[in-house]
Amino acid sequence: MALEDVRQQIDAVDAEILDLLERRADLARQAADAKRQANLPAHDPERERQVLERVEQRASAHPSRAMPKESVRAIFRSIVSACLSLEQPQTVAYMGPPGTFSHIAALEAFGLGARCVDFPTIGNVIEQVARGLVNYGVTPIENSTEGGVTATLDGLLDSDVLIRGELVITVSQCLIGRQSDLSRIRRVYSHPQPLGQCRGFLARELASAEIISTSSTTAAVQQVTTDDAAAAIGSALSAEIYGVPVIRTGVEDRVGNATRFVILAKTDGPRTGRDKTSLVFSTKHARGELRKVLQIFDDEGLNLTRIESRPALGRRWEYVFFTDVMGHREDPEVARAIDRLKQSCSTVRLLGSYARADEG
Repeated sequence: MALEDVRQQIDAVDAEILDLLERRADLARQAADAKRQANLPAHDPERERQVLERVEQRASAHPSRAMPKESVRAIFRSIVSACLSLEQPQTVAYMGPPGTFSHIAALEAFGLGARCVDFPTIGNVIEQVARGLVNYGVTPIENSTEGGVTATLDGLLDSDVLIRGELVITVSQCLIGRQSDLSRIRRVYSHPQPLGQCRGFLARELASAEIISTSSTTAAVQQVTTDDAAAAIGSALSAEIYGVPVIRTGVEDRVGNATRFVILAKTDGPRTGRDKTSLVFSTKHARGELRKVLQIFDDEGLNLTRIESRPALGRRWEYVFFTDVMGHREDPEVARAIDRLKQSCSTVRLLGSYARADEG
């Protein structure tokens, strides 16, 4: 087929796509009206997840699929986000500036149709959600290399916000700067988490450089825009935003380095059948108390996927335990376990039930 004929067919397909997008937008407006009449929230993350999963499955099942499955998801993520903005624009807080991995997670979770607003700290993000100034917040809670993110854990403990959802982002750290000769780099900037994720690389390749902590990876990249003897560790997106070259990619120490982010809101998620529940509890200072509490989960046949201790706020040498358990708070076995915890523990607080992320 001649090139001009192919281009004409592409133009015709593009016209069909535009007509279908307009039809979908009109249906989104009808859905918004139906939600208002039924007094339902405009945003339904579980419905969005089902839509994206369905199109991915359909794309994978196509016998002669040319479009990569990841691209299909990204395209439909943007379509869903744009249609949602017609119903009710969503405001999403994240720890910035733009280009951080939290920014990437917010875009992955809500698409380009949402209004993403950056704040300087995780505490600021949580406060914005708690005060109802934004619809959602996105914060990191756990890294596969460095473990729990204490600012998020402490913020959850000290507020009434709930976890509405989660997502896992593969984190590939880049060494960013204008000096390609590593021996001439005198300073390396980054947030403490990425510095920890790249500890081995820094010891091997930049042993003589001064390591300087910053409030975010993007703040680190901003530092090297005017310092040719410095480098930053951050995302490829932050390097692109601020026009600084990437010296090396994949400088994290562990293959498969990933960060789990939580979506925060005033309410948690409905039951989906593939859920997780997060809670925090503290035990009495007595022999065997923690073992007795853990036995409750075992008695109910529940799988704990995570448990982490943190110092209790304002109580010296006392600790609380952040726990993730498979199941929703409305599941009978989870509900029984929570009731039993309240009878045995000095403190129990539900942090939310929500659909589990694909962590593959």
